[in-house]
Amino acid sequence: MDLGLLWLRNILIWGVMYVCWEGRGQSLSSQLNYYRTAIRFYEVDVTSKEAVAHVLESIKEEVGPVDLLINNAGLGVFDLAENIVEESVHDMIDINLKGTIFCTQEVLPSMKIRNEGVIVNVVSTAGVEGKVNETVYCASKFGVRGFTESLSLELNETGIRVFGAYMGGMKSTFWDGILSEERIKDFMNPDDVADIIIENTKPRKNITVTEVIIKNKS
Repeated sequence: MDLGLLWLRNILIWGVMYVCWEGRGQSLSSQLNYYRTAIRFYEVDVTSKEAVAHVLESIKEEVGPVDLLINNAGLGVFDLAENIVEESVHDMIDINLKGTIFCTQEVLPSMKIRNEGVIVNVVSTAGVEGKVNETVYCASKFGVRGFTESLSLELNETGIRVFGAYMGGMKSTFWDGILSEERIKDFMNPDDVADIIIENTKPRKNITVTEVIIKNKS
């Protein structure tokens, strides 16, 4: 199961309305019929600021303000630096970095008015250390890390919390067509990763968690 579906399972026990932003070509709604009464689905192209703004306006009108934003959209193309084609470069920067920025920009004004909210940026350890065959992917994720850390400083005197999650490889469909089942058999269970991240988003008195790094056991 992918992280997006696991957020759903973990968060719904809080008794909230969960809004799922499906990316281009995705169809999570067909996998989530069991939870349908507590979910609203909206298709959005996170690479378009205009599209993000339009969808968020619909969410505000139909559901209400966003209290918790999880930026989880991501794409990876892995190869030697000189072999990564221009389209893949644009896709990784547009989805991984600009998508995170655009979605965050749209929820911030409302969160600032209410002086509350949580923004979770799901980044990857590719935003912490360089990796072979991941030059552009790492560049996009290091960008998200810089955005996350800077935003946390900007909001330090507010009631809005910003949290960066940096995790290693998980057994998920992210690797379809990239790595074989044999290669990912010892990767982390995404269920465990989701549990750790969600636990760290919960408000706790006199504690602020700004980031967590989750690595595969060597």
